[in-house]
Amino acid sequence: MNPILYLGDDDISRAAVYLSGVLSHFDIPFERVDSTQSPGPEFLTRQYSLYILSDYPRKQFQAGQLEHLAEAVRQGSGLLMIGGWESFHGKDGEYHDSPLVEVLPVIMSDCDDRRNSFQPLVVRQLCEHEILEGLPWDESPPTFGGYNAITPKPEATVLLDAVRLNLYYQRTSRTMLVSEGETIPFLVAGMFGQGKTAALTTDVAPHWVGGLVDWGNQRITQTIGDGFIEVGNHYAQFLRNLVLFLRGVVT
Repeated sequence: MNPILYLGDDDISRAAVYLSGVLSHFDIPFERVDSTQSPGPEFLTRQYSLYILSDYPRKQFQAGQLEHLAEAVRQGSGLLMIGGWESFHGKDGEYHDSPLVEVLPVIMSDCDDRRNSFQPLVVRQLCEHEILEGLPWDESPPTFGGYNAITPKPEATVLLDAVRLNLYYQRTSRTMLVSEGETIPFLVAGMFGQGKTAALTTDVAPHWVGGLVDWGNQRITQTIGDGFIEVGNHYAQFLRNLVLFLRGVVT
């Protein structure tokens, strides 16, 4: 099987160490392109099993490369976009008018879609799915703190959403009160041609990821290059499930 191509999240000494560490821990072969680099000329001659874009600036793609990526997905490769300041629309406008508009299972905003929350957003499972198997979504759901605001396409499936908790502390009675606020899409899955696609609206490295990075009752450690991660086992299992489900069988 062809390897995964993971683009973005700065470099392996910074945010990219989280997803890179999880992929390495599970012996999933992948190649990387840092956020400051463009894919090489060989990009147009290769088809990867899965393309992961995580906080990767659109400006780094050269002429014809996004069109090639879209066609690769149509032919059976997978595509995962992970949230961030340079994902979806992001801060300055990244992919909302790119060839990926057709490919991704979500409708992107035409303005700044970044949302930060100082109170927790709690993830909720909406259906049974291979990506979600074996994880305690009901018993101990994870939380996160920020996301890109998107709209699922009508034909897409929202596997996970999240509800914002409004927490109030009544000092006189020393009581914590909790109410539910807005609900937002968290993980949306779809198809484009023969390829599986997904949009994860938060990031997988601090700061937006919040408590999700520590989700689990055990710790997983992994050294990769000069980097090192120590994360929750459920967080790692979730990313593994997500990547393996989306990875297309291409030669």
